[in-house]
Amino acid sequence: MGDLLGVAVLGAGHMGADHIRRLGGVVSGARVAAVADPDTARAEAALAGLTGASVHADALSALDAPGVEAVLVASPDTLHEEALLAALERRLPVLCEKPMVPESAGALRVLEAEAKLGRRLLQIGFMRRYDAEYRQLKEVLDGGRLGRPLMLHCTHRNVSSPDRFTSAKLIDSSVSHEIDAARWLLGQELTAVTVMRPRPSDRAPEGLQDPQFVLFETERGALVDVEIFVNSGFGYQVRCEAVCEAGSARIGDQHSMVVTADGGAHEEVAQDYVVRFADAYDREVRAWVDAVRQGRVTGPSAWDGYAATAVAEAGVRALESGARTLVELAPRPELYADAWPSGR
Repeated sequence: MGDLLGVAVLGAGHMGADHIRRLGGVVSGARVAAVADPDTARAEAALAGLTGASVHADALSALDAPGVEAVLVASPDTLHEEALLAALERRLPVLCEKPMVPESAGALRVLEAEAKLGRRLLQIGFMRRYDAEYRQLKEVLDGGRLGRPLMLHCTHRNVSSPDRFTSAKLIDSSVSHEIDAARWLLGQELTAVTVMRPRPSDRAPEGLQDPQFVLFETERGALVDVEIFVNSGFGYQVRCEAVCEAGSARIGDQHSMVVTADGGAHEEVAQDYVVRFADAYDREVRAWVDAVRQGRVTGPSAWDGYAATAVAEAGVRALESGARTLVELAPRPELYADAWPSGR
């Protein structure tokens, strides 16, 4: 491996372009070696100011480009499985934006392909694990001074939903972050889900069930509730409160800057996830690059990616049926046996 880790970035859209910028000027120890996007003009624009990277319309050709030693997948969800399986065939370490694969059957195929190799090559992009506030909450819960966690109360609000966003997407795209965060914070798998449907907001597009109230049960009896509201109209807000036997801890209230002027105070509210979690994305990619340069892969695993997809699928079934729905997980391969070092 050279002085700089050569990374192929698959996808040059909103997230991919942000990662190209990050690899090119924020994270040390890496360089963009190739970019793949069907819109090659968009890929060229994302590379503005950077040199030495080849541009490809096809993702697989980017994996075989000279100098590529690792892969960052930021392409549309439906293209993830093919890219991940191809990267595994080439023994290339990967950081893949969530969801790992949007259907559990495909996610399981990727999981099994990695397990057959007998070593981890995949890290899944659940960036909240790298957010300073979430890490602080994790330390408090792991430290045990608040006692056993009983409930997590989560809030997830967006300014507006993308075009053609569906009611199911509120769960399998948006709430998937809370699914992983809850599993990680509590050190427990989620075992059942119920989705309640309040009257839709007048801001919601026709036919979109927004907001939703999602209730998860865990394997050790904790409850996790999530208010997901993707057309709030005012900003991007993420909050989480852990209620434990001996106290509670809450994050997300003081993230924004407060400006005091002209006889009043104004709190700035982030408008999207790239702004709110900018530091978390930087930490995530920096940690991935450092680990890969040392011959390791850390962070959220393929098992985490598969489990999040399986829970989200159960959530979509619960949304459609209106009934409490059990989560079905395949047996966990030995490669991921130490997934919960501090489960409570």
